[in-house]
Amino acid sequence: MDSRGNCLHYPNMKTIPTYALYGEKDCAEDWLHWETIPARARHHDFRIAPHRHEHLFQVLVLTKGSAQLILDDAEFRLTSDAVIVVPALVVHGYLFSQDVDGIVLTLLERDVRALDLSFNLPAIIRSDIPLVRATIDSMIAEADHPGRWHDVAMRAHLSLLLIALHRAQSQSVSNEKAASRMRQHAAVFQQLVEQRFRQTRRIADYAEAMAVSPTHLNRICRQALGTSALSVIERRIAHEARRQLLFSTLSVKQIGAELGYDDPAYFTRFITRMLGISPAKFRQEMSHR
Repeated sequence: MDSRGNCLHYPNMKTIPTYALYGEKDCAEDWLHWETIPARARHHDFRIAPHRHEHLFQVLVLTKGSAQLILDDAEFRLTSDAVIVVPALVVHGYLFSQDVDGIVLTLLERDVRALDLSFNLPAIIRSDIPLVRATIDSMIAEADHPGRWHDVAMRAHLSLLLIALHRAQSQSVSNEKAASRMRQHAAVFQQLVEQRFRQTRRIADYAEAMAVSPTHLNRICRQALGTSALSVIERRIAHEARRQLLFSTLSVKQIGAELGYDDPAYFTRFITRMLGISPAKFRQEMSHR
């Protein structure tokens, strides 16, 4: 059975689009999303155009058919019994055969990094595939049928999966050192935004913490994320405001103050620009769903 998926909107900003899940706009955060490869590929004529994910870590298991694969500046042709690991920010695209089958597992990059088992580069794995598949199956089973201590169990399953992937890794791709460094800088910036978005929106503050100039930080964001540094910060703030509007009883003024906006009118205009609807109307409409 294919899993249902819904994720946060990251707009298409430049030539290479940045998506949550390919072709999707709105979604709820959870430990993972999973689906069969045909579930999404068939809606796009089995062609997934090159794109990237800002906050997502994906594992694709190809069990049947074949695929032409783009990972950053490299191209590959894969047959069944292959696993592709795609960290956040890596440009990737697929052309699948129509008899393709397999699973795509999507996780939050921050959960992977929290375990200190992350991948700095994408990888193609062709060994120990049964072990990798078994760890994925166990993780999906826990996600679909959560029991007691579900969060602890999911962290354990995620740890076992990442360990299995690292042990089985047979080919690391993307030799472009500059692109790799750019992605690493962008990941550091995103982590700083996660820590500080309530305290500051000033690009100079983040640039100083990274020991780079504001101009260079913007260049990093535009090349690695397809948008400006300020846009990354504003989208994170809007995400938090959306969450507070949905799940808290705080007033719009209180939410704005918590997020560093002393002027309620300015905060309302900001949220209206980001969500396409005023915060009061957004809360009202969502309460009737």
